[in-house]
Amino acid sequence: MAGTGSRLATRGDALPKPLLQIGGQAVFSYTIAALQQAGIDLVHVVTGYNNHALVEGLTPLVPRGMTLNEVYNSDWQKQNGISALTARPLLKSPFLLTMGDHLFDSRLADVTIRQADPDRLNVAVDRKLNAIFDLSDAMKIKSEGDKIIAIGKNLKDYDGIDTGLFVCPIEFFDYLESAKREGDCSLADGVRLMAGDGKVRAIDIGDAWWQDIDTPQMLAQARSVIEP
Repeated sequence: MAGTGSRLATRGDALPKPLLQIGGQAVFSYTIAALQQAGIDLVHVVTGYNNHALVEGLTPLVPRGMTLNEVYNSDWQKQNGISALTARPLLKSPFLLTMGDHLFDSRLADVTIRQADPDRLNVAVDRKLNAIFDLSDAMKIKSEGDKIIAIGKNLKDYDGIDTGLFVCPIEFFDYLESAKREGDCSLADGVRLMAGDGKVRAIDIGDAWWQDIDTPQMLAQARSVIEP
């Protein structure tokens, strides 16, 4: 949740993306409900731009029995791989990683955790290519069986879409460090390196629904699905 949400900000939304309202609830409320259903009780949120306002808005949304811990990324202008690395000191075992601006079917996190291999990087993948909104902007993957062999927005040959939900071994942090170029890296850079070693696994989400809300058009699409 560290970035500015610049593509949505041009629409005039003053709120951070996790606090935007869809169907009468903040985006974060849908996320936290899915995590709670999956049995997660500790959530680290990586913040950066406008972090005080963001945490102030998130805190009342956390249900009883769950703990929200802010991890501030002073290099929030960099890519999301750096945001993930900010949380490294706090994690000692496999963990769920997700984006602050993605909406998920409430069962998706639970299904992904249950199917995850703790020794590999597990990526929740949507194979329903015809159902993807704004396919050109999606993070595409190519797989052989359940093994991911390539990832990138500009892939020409692909058979799935990265939904932004991962179950990660601690080893993933080493790949993110190795992927750095001039002190910066994306999550996809780390996934790409790890895939080169045959350690990235695709978990098919089946008919489950998800939506990125990176642009005004994506936000409108999410609202058309969720709002009556």
